[in-house]
Amino acid sequence: MAGLDLKSLQKSYGAVEVIKGVDLKVEHGEFVVFVGPSGCGKSTLLRMIAGLEDISGGELWIAGKLCNAVEPRDRGIAMVFQNYALYPHMTVYDNVGFGLKLAKTPHDIRDAKIREAARILQMEHLLERKPSQLSGGQRQRVAIGRAIVRKPEVFLFDEPLSNLDAALRVDMRMELSKLHQDLGATMIYVTHDQVEAMTLADKIVVLNAGVVQQVGAPMELYQRPANLFVAGFIGSPKMNFIAVNIEAMGEGQLTVSGRDLAARTVSSTTAGLKIGDAMTLGIRPHAMLSQDAGPVTGRVALVERLGNETNVNVELPSGAAMLAVLDGDRPLKPGQAISFGFDPAATVLFDAAGQARQGAV
Repeated sequence: MAGLDLKSLQKSYGAVEVIKGVDLKVEHGEFVVFVGPSGCGKSTLLRMIAGLEDISGGELWIAGKLCNAVEPRDRGIAMVFQNYALYPHMTVYDNVGFGLKLAKTPHDIRDAKIREAARILQMEHLLERKPSQLSGGQRQRVAIGRAIVRKPEVFLFDEPLSNLDAALRVDMRMELSKLHQDLGATMIYVTHDQVEAMTLADKIVVLNAGVVQQVGAPMELYQRPANLFVAGFIGSPKMNFIAVNIEAMGEGQLTVSGRDLAARTVSSTTAGLKIGDAMTLGIRPHAMLSQDAGPVTGRVALVERLGNETNVNVELPSGAAMLAVLDGDRPLKPGQAISFGFDPAATVLFDAAGQARQGAV
């Protein structure tokens, strides 16, 4: 069973600590995505699993084996890089089978594995071409094929779609998802694109400054973010945040208001809070409802008509910006006064430390 167990994993470059004690358990067959902004440590963490970066502290277990000092080739992993790393003078066939050739795999076995990988990736017709004759998506398939023939315990992907155009990225996401289903293998995937994370992952690991902020299923992170960072990073468009203060407290609920929000009662734990405390109310753009005399008012700053929906950028009384995503086409124009309501159950309340208060969605 090819699971992974990261126990207080750390990475330092001199006095600079990059990975700060990561604990993570990956079950066999899971598709796990590391996501976070540039410089958060996600690629470094992946390279530590691959054996391309030394581990400064903690333990790395792969398939029940302690791998801190194990050579990369002996870890049972295969890595697909962002830049494909194909040999330009070799055909697709030779690129896919090069690792097997170095390992002195018999020709008939090597040939069978290459052709099986080509069949899985639907690139049998490309085997005699060279990388210069391939599109970006085709080159990425070759790189993945080279990983497949090794039959690794774990596949590692380091931002494999970042060099592709938008339409091709969608196609390749579908192919990677199907590949995971077909192979049933453990896959760990690094990206800064939270849409990729939401659509591909069984489990998302959100990193910031070398610290795991939250681990969970995509919709769990979307609906119940642990803190302001996760709430602002997961979801496209990003969540709106409105500064509020506590007006009243009840059993499992708070009444909050602010310069940009008329008083509204939302679900929340109340432990450690008092009337007057500063809070932040998070509302997804798709949860904003255009209505007369709603609790949120402002002026239209920009209208983006996308056909099936309208994105409305709103300037609030405090000068803060807010985005609402409304169904269909709306006859709105810049400068127009507008008012919004929302379902209190579709909000998340954060305390002054940025932590979500349980009881919110």
